[in-house]
Amino acid sequence: MAEPILDSAGQTPPVPRRPPSPPPLSRRAAHVEIWCVLALSLGASAVAATISFVGALTAPEALSEQTASLVTSAADAERPWLDLSWQLYRLVFALAPVALVLHLLHRSGDSARAIGFDLRRPGFDLGWGALVAAGVGLGGLVVYLVSVQLGLNRPIAPSTLNGHWWQHAVLVLQAVKNGVLEEVVVVGYLMLRLERLGWSPVRAVAASAVLRAFYHLYQGVGMFFGNLVMGLVFCWLYRRCGRVMPLVVAHSLIDIVAFVGSVHLIGRLDWLPGA
Repeated sequence: MAEPILDSAGQTPPVPRRPPSPPPLSRRAAHVEIWCVLALSLGASAVAATISFVGALTAPEALSEQTASLVTSAADAERPWLDLSWQLYRLVFALAPVALVLHLLHRSGDSARAIGFDLRRPGFDLGWGALVAAGVGLGGLVVYLVSVQLGLNRPIAPSTLNGHWWQHAVLVLQAVKNGVLEEVVVVGYLMLRLERLGWSPVRAVAASAVLRAFYHLYQGVGMFFGNLVMGLVFCWLYRRCGRVMPLVVAHSLIDIVAFVGSVHLIGRLDWLPGA
């Protein structure tokens, strides 16, 4: 029979206890959590986009004569270091809701893996992300061009960063930020929480897609419906593969092409509207 292990004082050391499992999230707590997350992130963006759209509709100019700016300069052109500081500040703190969501998932017994926000399948994520980006991006471009021609959308100026040497790096980082923030919060987190609350898959998908459409409403009616369709497609793909990473890759690639491409193409292609 093995002798017990004693510590330096000749006493049997206490058996370490496992940390207690987190209590199950109540329905009320889950509802409060969802509303708080959305109020601090894309729910607030949806409200701001709606107000912006109402302002655009009531302006003297038609929608097609206005411009929606996405990545804007935060300082005058003579102080690029200040502008860069603001851009980096915006990037870092815009991702705070993602950190909050991952923390909340961990506290409730889940993790980033529960929504497929990890690097376990890089080939799958990159491959499918690129395919989805090609299909959705092309469709989105067609919707945008037609909407502007019909007067249903503002022309979009993706970048007004004054051509500084760091412009392209900031645009790429902004695109990746958009992909991470939107897909983690609006697809992975929101759908997981809603389905745990007993929502049907159809209802959860509809809620996610409608929210995505509303926080793009400032661009116009065309992109509202374009993003509604994008939301439905992305939610369907998420339910099929159980991972948000392909969606993060796809969204990031779409925005990289839009942001960086606009710098070189707007003003050079007659069929491409913009500032």
